[in-house]
Amino acid sequence: QVQLVESGGGLVQAGGSLRLSCAASGIIFSINDMSWYRQAPGKQRELVASIPRAGNSNYADSVKGRFTISRDNAWKTVSLQMNSLKAEDTAVYYCNADIVRRPGLTETYWGKGTLVTVSA
Repeated sequence: QVQLVESGGGLVQAGGSLRLSCAASGIIFSINDMSWYRQAPGKQRELVASIPRAGNSNYADSVKGRFTISRDNAWKTVSLQMNSLKAEDTAVYYCNADIVRRPGLTETYWGKGTLVTVSA
């Protein structure tokens, strides 16, 4: 069984910062892409940022220059540093990972989400 557990959400004023973290646990051979998605009330879930095991990260246009995604392959974690937060960043943030359970078997997992609320 694999679990992704997020932490770091909360309430912050506009212009402030938060750091989200996500840790993967369980039987894991390796992890390919790790990503953060978010879902605001009444909206569809959207990709915020993704980072491959090695290579360049990818960001939604709405967060470029404000958010930074990083990962630690040894600790099986992914983080999202969010700066200059805006009210429109308010959402539940979900961790996502493509996990190689064994060679030839890759599965996608989701965390349960962590709420980020940005007050204007």
